[in-house]
Amino acid sequence: MNNRNRGKNTGDDTLFGLEKQIGKLKLAVEDMQYLLTREYPEKAASELVGNRYRLKTRQIQALRGASASLNQLRNRKSKQLEVSDLKGKTIYLDGFNVLILLESLLSGAYVFEGLDGCIRDLSGVHGTYKRVNQTLRAVELVAAFFQKNEIQKLIWIFDQPVSNSGRIKQIILDFAAEHQLNWEADLQFNPDKFLAESSAIIISSDAWILDHCKEWFNLIGYLIETEKFSVNLIKVL
Repeated sequence: MNNRNRGKNTGDDTLFGLEKQIGKLKLAVEDMQYLLTREYPEKAASELVGNRYRLKTRQIQALRGASASLNQLRNRKSKQLEVSDLKGKTIYLDGFNVLILLESLLSGAYVFEGLDGCIRDLSGVHGTYKRVNQTLRAVELVAAFFQKNEIQKLIWIFDQPVSNSGRIKQIILDFAAEHQLNWEADLQFNPDKFLAESSAIIISSDAWILDHCKEWFNLIGYLIETEKFSVNLIKVL
């Protein structure tokens, strides 16, 4: 029986559950934005800020996910759609990005609302995707969103090089067939590039994709707001 989840790591409550640590992270994000806006490389900027505030590795990971330059924020905001813009449209969904993020927040892991309003977590695929207890619930949330907003078609894009990507693709297709959803699922060797170059609406919280795509929608932020479920959400603003 599968008893896996994507909940908190040991020590996360110390790193992210205390007001002192959250305050430190907020100050670090301010400094990080200052440096990124002045075109400091992300890695160098995060190391500089991390050293100043004595951040641990996972705090630096959160810092990098939450931060963006002023130019990046303007660019992303100009391309962000409202939910009313999605009716009757075909949408490409960044499969592992969305699925793992939903699994994480449903597991009680800490998630972070960045300066761009996107929600990000500290999980990753690391070469292999493993289904967890919250996987089905995550897919159900996407299905409810799809039906409620009368989206014409949803296409899940997964990383072909990731082990078990074919298995999760089939799970998505079987779920869609069972519930009569107009869904497709596809495997791509370079899904980030594929999504960034698509002319379709994109659902992802990947910063590079958001910087380069034509249009995008903040699905996780929308679900947190509309579903009202309990989430360990840290806002850096």
